[in-house]
Amino acid sequence: MSVSLTTVAYIGATILFILSLGGLSNQQTALRGNLYGMIGMAIAVLATVFGPQVSGVLNYAWIVGAMLVGASIGLYAARTVKMTQMPELVALMHSMVGLAAMLVGFATYIDPEASKGYIGAAKSIHQMEIYIGILIGSITFSGSVIAFGKLSGRIGGNPMLLPGRHWMNLAGLLLVIYFARDFLQAESLSAGMTPLIVMTVIALLFGIHMVMAIGGADMPVVVSMLNSYSGWAAAATGFMLSNDLLIVTGALVGSSGAILSYIMCTAMNRSFISVIAGGFGTTSAKPKAAGGAAQAAGEVIPVNASETAELLREAKSVIIVPGYGMAVAQAQHTVFEITRHLREKGVKVRFGIHPVAGRMPGHMNVLLAEAKVPYDIVFEMDELNEDFPATDVVMVIGANDIVNPGAQDDPSSPIAGMPVLEVWKAKTSIVMKRSMASGYAGVDNPLFYKENNRMLFGDARKMLDEVLTALKT
Repeated sequence: MSVSLTTVAYIGATILFILSLGGLSNQQTALRGNLYGMIGMAIAVLATVFGPQVSGVLNYAWIVGAMLVGASIGLYAARTVKMTQMPELVALMHSMVGLAAMLVGFATYIDPEASKGYIGAAKSIHQMEIYIGILIGSITFSGSVIAFGKLSGRIGGNPMLLPGRHWMNLAGLLLVIYFARDFLQAESLSAGMTPLIVMTVIALLFGIHMVMAIGGADMPVVVSMLNSYSGWAAAATGFMLSNDLLIVTGALVGSSGAILSYIMCTAMNRSFISVIAGGFGTTSAKPKAAGGAAQAAGEVIPVNASETAELLREAKSVIIVPGYGMAVAQAQHTVFEITRHLREKGVKVRFGIHPVAGRMPGHMNVLLAEAKVPYDIVFEMDELNEDFPATDVVMVIGANDIVNPGAQDDPSSPIAGMPVLEVWKAKTSIVMKRSMASGYAGVDNPLFYKENNRMLFGDARKMLDEVLTALKT
């Protein structure tokens, strides 16, 4: 394939990637966006493999073999991984991007052909590309592995807050800068390998420490942040390999991930720096001092499935707020059956989605789409908050922090100022939980004790099945 044809193919792939991101921004066009991305990636791979830089250099049998192995793993994951496991799968895939950037960086540095023709300032720039690429890749790899462990439950959600952790991070940064100088001044391959390995170890430890210090409540932002890191790692790899498409693609992923992280931080009323600093999101809350602004007071009013069904049957307007508890119980299909039954009876049913509900961006939207819930009744928080006072019943399924009135009423709360779904303003709210335990942020929820709130305790799927049976009776 000629250089001109390769360039045209890269431009076409870039356009398809941009269309893919645009399609993924809306539920109705998400499928088409995925299709654009798949076609663009196929064009990019073929143009690279048959391009002038690779053609005649590599043994195509190795490339085909690697693609078959990767495709087999991907197909196996697509068939076996449950929708509730998507957050940890996404984190694991981010780690693969970081690992690839690391390995490509070391391979580029070791391969004499890769550095051939670089002299003077050009050589220093090329070495800095390698150094930064390995740095970003290492942080992305180790951080994503820890995120995978937290999201899958293999590692606890509590933040690990080491004494003087910020000073440790600063010391690590200074060491990375110091060894960068040694790496650039190295006169031989062996002399440059030592500072490169030391920097890699520091970066790996930094990635581990950074994500371990972040609590469970911030994990959706962490997933988005690691997505951005993986994009910048890919862009750095593109600079190392002088591949324009990889640079552009990495920049698209990195910038879109950064924008999404900013949006989610805004939704939680937290700065990006405060998320990276960590410490928020313990899984156990300390009792409030007497007189606290949002101190829990009153009695919890429990209801059973039959009483819940009766409240839904008499309602004219219902809003359902799904949370991670729905995902764990895999109750989205039962939720859809209840929704369909109520709509057939003339009840106005809508879904309210908080930007950080679940464990990754768009988690609830994906689950509802899997259950065939119509897109036109799924709304974002800002679109529904004004409608709660005119709503008869709100069903909160496994959500906690995103419906906590303490975010508005208690200035001392860890989630103070965080925009929440104002479900307590409805005529009646029903919260489905296994117990009275606090949510991922470790904050008690005054909603449970309000006079117009009812608590439906038990496994979400089991209780919703009972509610559905009662509705049909």
